[in-house]
Amino acid sequence: MKTMTEMTPVTQAATDATPVKMPALPDAQTVTGVKHWTDRLFSFRVTRPQTLRFRSGEFVMIGLLGDNGKPLLRAYSIASPAWDDELEFYSIKVQDGPLTSKLQHIEPGDQIILRPKPVGTLVHDALLPGHRIWFFATGTGFAPFASLLREPQTYEDYDEIIITHTCRDVAELEYGRQLIESLKSDEMMIELLGRENLDKIRYYPTTTREQSPRMGRITNLLKDGTVFADLGIDPINPATDRAMVCGSLGFNVDLKEILEGFGLREGANSDPKEYVVEKAFVG
Repeated sequence: MKTMTEMTPVTQAATDATPVKMPALPDAQTVTGVKHWTDRLFSFRVTRPQTLRFRSGEFVMIGLLGDNGKPLLRAYSIASPAWDDELEFYSIKVQDGPLTSKLQHIEPGDQIILRPKPVGTLVHDALLPGHRIWFFATGTGFAPFASLLREPQTYEDYDEIIITHTCRDVAELEYGRQLIESLKSDEMMIELLGRENLDKIRYYPTTTREQSPRMGRITNLLKDGTVFADLGIDPINPATDRAMVCGSLGFNVDLKEILEGFGLREGANSDPKEYVVEKAFVG
């Protein structure tokens, strides 16, 4: 049962008293679709504010009203590209999490809070020009890359696009797998991005717990060279390679060390270099 703070309509019949005018959610957007991928993962789409402009790869603050009636917000990468009419998000479910314990129960027609002030470092502007880009993701860290993989500039800027996604179980890879499959089969995406450009994508999923064709943490597979052997490519080189990283805090720290070991330097919007890490995302 939804609480009043979650925008359950209140009518005289329901209250048997004088109707109470419910306060509208601040910066409210309407949920247009929800898909549950596993018992731990779900994605959802919401209406897009007419004034919102963002760069593919950025994040915004979204949330719901807490039990105290105040907004409860968290940073969420926008999984849809900058040209999309709606906004898509990809989220983990935490049963006792202050926000996701409620957010996982949203349905089409419900409202969420969305602060239309996008920011983030996983944008093309934060990287120097290169030939090959790596997207390193764990779990729901795939979200900003779901945006960037549907962004035409990605294919204009790079000759090769490698997306790695590491999860515990095979089912947790499904959001990313289906997205990449749809890119290469959806006529609209083929027309927008170009069939020859979509051939630039190299998808490298791995699992750490359930058996799958590729097992192991991407950090270990980078260190021992397995990923380069599997893909038939040269190791990461600062002259040609660029990278974006989004995952758990420990994953981000490990990847920073590995990338810097290859000679890459961390960049920012104001100081483009060879790699960037999304500091706001943890999960």
